[in-house]
Amino acid sequence: MVEIKSDTQMDAMREAGRVVAQALAAAREAADVGVSLTELDAAAREILFKAGATSPFLDYHPEFAPVPFPATACISVNDAIVHGIPDGYRLRDGDLVSVDFGAVLDGWAGDSAISFTVGRARPEDVTLVETAFRALDAGIAAAVVGNRIGDIAHAIGKVCRGAGYGIPDGFGGHGIGRHMHEDPAVPNEGRAGRGMVLRHGMVLAIEPMLIADGSDAYYPAADGWTLRSLSGARAAHAEHTVAVTDAGPRILTLP
Repeated sequence: MVEIKSDTQMDAMREAGRVVAQALAAAREAADVGVSLTELDAAAREILFKAGATSPFLDYHPEFAPVPFPATACISVNDAIVHGIPDGYRLRDGDLVSVDFGAVLDGWAGDSAISFTVGRARPEDVTLVETAFRALDAGIAAAVVGNRIGDIAHAIGKVCRGAGYGIPDGFGGHGIGRHMHEDPAVPNEGRAGRGMVLRHGMVLAIEPMLIADGSDAYYPAADGWTLRSLSGARAAHAEHTVAVTDAGPRILTLP
């Protein structure tokens, strides 16, 4: 069931989204050659706790996972697409990093992700990241009252496929509100004009994921959480929490 949020509730989600944006900015600022993934998680976690928020990621334990998620941020490097567990790995020159972060504040959730390079970036990685954000922008632009979920999916897929990138099958965005994952599912590829009609008060986490070599194939790593591209190609991930309103899309996870 899709929960329609009131304007007051969307305002409350904006405050949770602000914490998410600040935490992602802290992780991005901390990222440098030689810095460990656990240090990036710690930088984001500090923002979360200072705000009096809690993490929807920490100890999250869906059926597919062998263990609860042990951190507040998902940090995926190079060929890792999503759900990477922060560990002692130290960033190297040219690494491509995706950080996905969530916060719950006063009972409302926010969820967002960024991708960036560390040190001397490879030109192809810069293009990949830029395309992930272009796909996100296209999906957000389609999140208007009267459109359908398929319009968002089609907009994202058009950008990704048009640039020659792969889209991991079965992974995409979702509704969000009192819980991090709610209905409806928001695919990253689909047919325009299909699916649920968008209404004022729907709040969606829109999150394109791209694989550089055009393949859609991936596999779960030994930790049971991290998804990696099957070919070893690099990946990028971008996400915002977005409210559908009569005045147009409202991004709730901006700084």
